[in-house]
Amino acid sequence: MIKSMTGYGSAKAVVDGLSVSVELKSVNNRFLDCSVRMPKSFLFAEEAVRSCVQSHIARGKVDVFVTVDSSQSDDLVVRVNEKLLEGYLAAIRQIAEDHALPMDLGASGAAKLPDVLSVEKREVDAETLSQGIVSITEAALNDFDAMRLREGEKLGQDVLSRLDRISELVGRVEEKAPETVRDYRARLEAKLREVLGSAGIDESRMLTEAAIFADKVAVDEETVRLRSHVSQLRDMIRAGSPIGRKIDFLIQEFNREANTIGSKCQNTDIAYIVVDIKAEIEKIREQIQNIE
Repeated sequence: MIKSMTGYGSAKAVVDGLSVSVELKSVNNRFLDCSVRMPKSFLFAEEAVRSCVQSHIARGKVDVFVTVDSSQSDDLVVRVNEKLLEGYLAAIRQIAEDHALPMDLGASGAAKLPDVLSVEKREVDAETLSQGIVSITEAALNDFDAMRLREGEKLGQDVLSRLDRISELVGRVEEKAPETVRDYRARLEAKLREVLGSAGIDESRMLTEAAIFADKVAVDEETVRLRSHVSQLRDMIRAGSPIGRKIDFLIQEFNREANTIGSKCQNTDIAYIVVDIKAEIEKIREQIQNIE
């Protein structure tokens, strides 16, 4: 199945006591442009997240948002500065002895002394956290790909329907092409009769002129190549992504053959058909801008 370049996906889980969420969104781009945004304290996982995204996506502008919520975690640790506390207590005892004061500080009072207690973040396991974030990113990418596949299926069906239309129009060109030579021969014969009158017409010369004209306006090679391109594009769509850039190159060949038919044709009906073919090709070209 082919995939659209535009999509959105998200996933959320708890890793080592931290609530981690990953969101992805993408828009069209000629190449892969991946931007990862995450808290500075977790930048050690950025490259792993980027590599994970690159393994899933071939092209498009992808924004990845990693959010870490530590409000419910137990990563904060309260520590006692023992040496500082002992210094405070020694000084307080000295004051109590020197001035005959009671030693009634108490535990709560000691805890309120400056810098006796400090709050520190528990040291995180970077490897475990990085692996967890990557796993959540994988889940978000699966959600992301599900949306892109749905969109890609619609794009594929539209392109296939337009290929059917092009095949039908090419068939009409093939039907009309012989008429061009017959019409030319009829006009040539009428003109010669008008000019030569009763002198008679050189049949062999007329056949030669008609053959030269037929070779000049023949579009058999172009229609065969167009049908080949149609078949190749159908196979590419069935094969699945990433095929966007390949289709882009193939569509250029579609245009080349259609332009050649248009330049060769000496028939108004064929000219109109070529316009319709080119219109369908342009619609396909617009659609493939959304295909990965």
